[in-house]
Amino acid sequence: MNKGIKKVVLAYSGGLDTSVIIRWLIEKYGCEVIAFIADLGQKEDLRAIEQKAVKTGASKAVVGDVREEFVRDYIFPALKANAVYEGTYLMGTSLARPLIAKKQVEAAQAEGADAVAHGATGKGNDQVRFELTYTALSPSIRIIAPWREWEFESRSELIEYARKHDIPVPVTKDKPYSCDANLFHISYEGGILEDPWALYPEDMFALTVSPEAAPDKPTYVEVEFEKGIPVGINGRRLSPYQLLSELNTIGGENGIGRVDVVENRYVGIKSRGVYETPGGTILHIAHRAVESITMDREVMHLRDSLIPRYAELVYYGYWFSPEMRMLQAAVDSSQENVTGTARLKLYKGNCIVAGRKSPVSLYRPEVVTFEKGEAYNPKDAEGFIRINALRLKGRQ
Repeated sequence: MNKGIKKVVLAYSGGLDTSVIIRWLIEKYGCEVIAFIADLGQKEDLRAIEQKAVKTGASKAVVGDVREEFVRDYIFPALKANAVYEGTYLMGTSLARPLIAKKQVEAAQAEGADAVAHGATGKGNDQVRFELTYTALSPSIRIIAPWREWEFESRSELIEYARKHDIPVPVTKDKPYSCDANLFHISYEGGILEDPWALYPEDMFALTVSPEAAPDKPTYVEVEFEKGIPVGINGRRLSPYQLLSELNTIGGENGIGRVDVVENRYVGIKSRGVYETPGGTILHIAHRAVESITMDREVMHLRDSLIPRYAELVYYGYWFSPEMRMLQAAVDSSQENVTGTARLKLYKGNCIVAGRKSPVSLYRPEVVTFEKGEAYNPKDAEGFIRINALRLKGRQ
């Protein structure tokens, strides 16, 4: 299938796997390799990564600044759905992969490449996410998945190969974490984390301080939404990238957004991952708070029933599927009235709702009050209860 390949666009991060892949592709296929580097807000020296790709053997390195697009077109749509996989994981990696793959396909078309490649392992979810996106957007493009082809069976063997070929790598045998960083989160897998009983090392974290080391006084932050989309912080309008960046800083300083998860991969394996998602955690809690006073009950309950399915589609890699387009349209419709502001109290790893307000609020104090009022007659509930109890009464 992959015979005669002349030019490949590789999703390149500068890490161990993709650094080795550049050299391996050249040796295996004798092809030209173009490294595509996505700037997803990972705060790395992308110029150094670009130079490393060329030094390792790539004929060219292309850096794509997709920070605003990532937040606007991937993170925020998922936020409107309150998408959380298995109740815990906010899917920072899952949301980034279809965007990277999309940009790879565009780069392949621009460069006249006949194939794309990725560094996802044969055991993980990313191989599915990358390749479903490649196929959805460019059905005829050829795909190379080195982890399913090459002779290496472990990252330890990759480290030895890299050393043999003088390829610098950011991991060691003593600290073999596999990290994925972008503006939304950082994930950690591998090494000691493969033991689900083992506590993660504190010095592993990059975005957040430990809750114990967070300030002794709470921090308050207000997040403004328009139709389910975050648009401002503390009264200041910000672009999607700026808004999430600022919340990452505020949340990180207060120890917000750490989770330790054993999740079910799409391929059928249980996997332990540790994640830092400070800004995303704040946004999810703030979004729910605004929804609580602006969404119709039945619309909210129906949307909530779709969350597991939406999260599965994202996690499994079906971002560019027809069912995802249909589901996103329903989610977008549910957010038409979700406009308002949430106030959050951040304190030592906790993100607590401290207020919510909206110019289109459905919350009616005159109805809900325990004080005397004319807006609601408690006697009306009598017939309502009797009618709803009929089917229960009939079972005796």
